[in-house]
Amino acid sequence: MPPVTVLILAPAPAPDAGPLERAMDAARDVLAEHHRRGFLEAGAAVAVIRREPPDDTPFGARLQRLAAELRPAGLVVLGAGSLPLATPADRRAFIDAAAGMRPAAIANHRFSADAIGIARADLVLPDLPEALVSDNALPRWLEEMARIPVSDLRARRWLAMDVDSPLDLLLLADAQGAPALPLPGHAESEPVRARLEALRALADDPAVELLVAGRMASADLRWLERETRSRTRALIEERGLRTASAGALMGRPNRRPARSVLGLLLDRDGPGELGRIVAGLSDGALLDSRVLLAHRLGADDRRWPPAEDRFASDLLLPDRVRDPWLAELTDAAAGAVVPILLGGHGLVGPGARLALGGRR
Repeated sequence: MPPVTVLILAPAPAPDAGPLERAMDAARDVLAEHHRRGFLEAGAAVAVIRREPPDDTPFGARLQRLAAELRPAGLVVLGAGSLPLATPADRRAFIDAAAGMRPAAIANHRFSADAIGIARADLVLPDLPEALVSDNALPRWLEEMARIPVSDLRARRWLAMDVDSPLDLLLLADAQGAPALPLPGHAESEPVRARLEALRALADDPAVELLVAGRMASADLRWLERETRSRTRALIEERGLRTASAGALMGRPNRRPARSVLGLLLDRDGPGELGRIVAGLSDGALLDSRVLLAHRLGADDRRWPPAEDRFASDLLLPDRVRDPWLAELTDAAAGAVVPILLGGHGLVGPGARLALGGRR
């Protein structure tokens, strides 16, 4: 079988990165080395970590350059923050797929990939468009444009968990199979820890209702309905936010900009009213704040508040958020009469079961 190269992408922090960004970089560094060792044990011929500059180079152009340098036959490519809950069997599934004799691919999820294995990458990747913005859309391009079969491991829902925020580190702290990753300090993490404890208690109470809003998958909603005693109010919107670039490249751009029902209420009442709105709908909430940012500023995260602001917001530290709108939203969440957590896809998706007391 063709040898398999594993490419682990770890963007370097910007020179002006804040303390939370640098702490996240340190955590991804640990996870990248964990992946490197794990994939070698799973049968990879080569596993390399590449620290890429934090510039606007599209994913397609970056992968083209690295593939030309590494010249892989079979390739597994993933971000350093991806797959923190992967098992040895999961890594072998990627290696086995990438070692195939004919062009084919496997992803952790075909509609939003964080890790993908490509058999005969030497034949497939030369045609990859340099303008492809992110890895999330790569399986869609492979299947629809390169015309190669793509399978996925979406049934292994733990493979959808990613490390995109300090909040994700806290969610993973007690997760079965997660490597030991550096955590935010006690003072920085205490607001989130207190609300996690409150939300877990609510999830065990059949008399209350929890709100989950954002990019939630049906599998995670089924888990909530099956494994928690509380009632669930789910507002699922803007799934596929990160894969719009593939549609545009193939002549099928999104018909409308990102929109959020909760975002429309905040447009009307202001971000400071978040706590009142949520308390009128539920006894506690997990909210995907990236959907709210996309609603307000567009799906391109380069137009959003910087990562340091987003990370501080996820930790419910409004005094460390410089963007006025996000600071007001964060302050409203931190001061709400019901427990609210703000985060990204991990919080309302695969991390919901970690947030509410599950181990995976």
